[in-house]
Amino acid sequence: MFNKILVANRGEIACRVIKTARKMGIKTVAIYSDADKQALHVQMADEAVHIGPPPANQSYIVIDNVMAAIKSSGAEAVHPGYGFLSENAKFAEALAEAGVAFVGPPKGAIEKMGDKITSKKIAQEAGVSTVPGYMGLIEDADEAVKISNEIGYPVMLKASAGGGGKGMRIAWNDAEAREGFQSSKNEAANSFGDDRIFIEKFVTQPRHIEIQVLCDAHGNGIYLGERECSIQRRNQKVVEEAPSPFLDEATRKAMGEQAVALAQAVGYTSAGTVEFIVDGDKNFYFLEMNTRLQVEHPVTELITGVDLVEQMIRVANGEALTLKQSDVKLNGWAIENRLYAEDPYRGFLPSIGRLTRYRPPAEVAEASHVVRNDTGVYEGGEISMYYDPMIAKLCTWAPTRGEAIERMRVALDSFEVEGIGHNLPFLSAVMDHPKFVSGDMTTAFIAEEYPDGFEGVTLAEGELHRIAAACAAMHRVAEIRRARVSGRMDNHERKVGSDWNVRLQGQSYDVCIDADQEGSTVRFEDGPELRVSGAWTPGDQLAEMTVADAPLVLKVGKVSGGFRIRTRGADLKVHVRTPLQAELARKMPEKLPPDTSKMLLCPMPGLVVKLDVAVGDEVQDGQALCTIEAMKMENILRAERKGVVSKINAAAGDSLAVDDVIMEFE
Repeated sequence: MFNKILVANRGEIACRVIKTARKMGIKTVAIYSDADKQALHVQMADEAVHIGPPPANQSYIVIDNVMAAIKSSGAEAVHPGYGFLSENAKFAEALAEAGVAFVGPPKGAIEKMGDKITSKKIAQEAGVSTVPGYMGLIEDADEAVKISNEIGYPVMLKASAGGGGKGMRIAWNDAEAREGFQSSKNEAANSFGDDRIFIEKFVTQPRHIEIQVLCDAHGNGIYLGERECSIQRRNQKVVEEAPSPFLDEATRKAMGEQAVALAQAVGYTSAGTVEFIVDGDKNFYFLEMNTRLQVEHPVTELITGVDLVEQMIRVANGEALTLKQSDVKLNGWAIENRLYAEDPYRGFLPSIGRLTRYRPPAEVAEASHVVRNDTGVYEGGEISMYYDPMIAKLCTWAPTRGEAIERMRVALDSFEVEGIGHNLPFLSAVMDHPKFVSGDMTTAFIAEEYPDGFEGVTLAEGELHRIAAACAAMHRVAEIRRARVSGRMDNHERKVGSDWNVRLQGQSYDVCIDADQEGSTVRFEDGPELRVSGAWTPGDQLAEMTVADAPLVLKVGKVSGGFRIRTRGADLKVHVRTPLQAELARKMPEKLPPDTSKMLLCPMPGLVVKLDVAVGDEVQDGQALCTIEAMKMENILRAERKGVVSKINAAAGDSLAVDDVIMEFE
């Protein structure tokens, strides 16, 4: 076995590989850019080597820099993780020439299957059903428009060397094809150093289901079930689960056998993933093969008990698989939620900054359930603008899908993240969405269910009662503490009453609290009687309560006269007042937010790539105004309504903060 492995990556996947290497008794070497000097993967590894400036195209994807780190550290093998150089045949070739083992497939397999154009041609030649498209290279935007018309809209423009949603655009007309072609090329060049683009038919209402394969150099190959990855935003997976709630055993077997056959046809070794589009009649079509470890591999590990990173290392060491297909049993259900540094209330745009608070739920590994959090950050660390915005992958496992979802709901509610925008509220909303709960979703789920973006969650009456009861009990505890403060005047003892008014989400509830040693009974004047218990102390930012015999986890912040409560995707201001205070509060005028309707504000920290309009231009609804680049993604800002540009406050190349005014309108 290897004595030392270099992990040619960063973030959570580097930490993930280091954990398994440590378990196997293998020393690890981390690499890091200037931006990652204090990163978690650097702290976890046995040693670390600096490889360059923050931009990935000057550090993590510069082969010479990584090879120099390998040579100086004496590493015998390299695990590439995903992204960066994981599917780069030149990197695999450089390792082979240096006599260093690549923990991944051979160069030939990467070239044949890692390139999306070549892989589709091979799949077609092998008789695998593929989505219609143009597999040749496209020279310019005019040719992209011509090909798109020949295929028929809608079409998908995709980077040949792409992955992780980078360099991908859906076009529904000529203008979007022209615009998307250039953005896709730019993103592909920045992310992968390869700007080749191809076009295929965009299949509407599909499900995205992928098969995990594992092959060795001795001719053995197996599949480890499937992963449902249909919940995506901008072609970036957000929620994954294993197995799929849609497949039957016959379809699973057919897809698995076809995936293994395709892998073995190109001499594939190591772990890999064959992705399919599956329609409503369970017909499946080959999309691509990812010749690396997938981001969502933990859900497969949770239902099979197989450590995929360990298997990759053993295969790279020349060992034969000890698992046969008959040994692979799917046990229970696993769900993964990707926690991103992006603001769901601002169209999911990237958010950067310091993690002033980062408290994941406790990891659990029990027979009844599992909670697992794969992460590459820590409290006090910084989310950089230079890399992918993923913070963590939160996974739960339970014997049934329903139980796994409920464990995930509680885990999300328990996850504390402050200092940046993040998508925890959105993930919580998805876990409660009827379509997800039923398992009846397609890749259009987010676009269809949140067409105007995510604006928070409106909770049902029953849940509001539970939150109101918990907040009333918590407020009473806080009032008792305040009443006991030292230094009071004689004969001025403050008494805490039992009657309160709770206002949240536009609703007002009059309640009466009866407290005892075990908790409180909260009686609603025109509603239920709820029992509340839990160990919350004033100042705690997480309240783990039991209300009406069911768990209720609340993130708690302080506001005047009450709490800021976040739970199940909702962000609520909860005011708890005495009856007199409530009566007076109803007479107070409402403070209105400032009018920014005639301004274009920068929705996230980023770089102005270009301005598409000038002062005096009349713009139409939906017209492109400017392009902002953040976290390797180009974001086109468009006019919300017709107007005339009166002032422009930024220029190409400017770095902007959130809510900086880019331009103003008459």
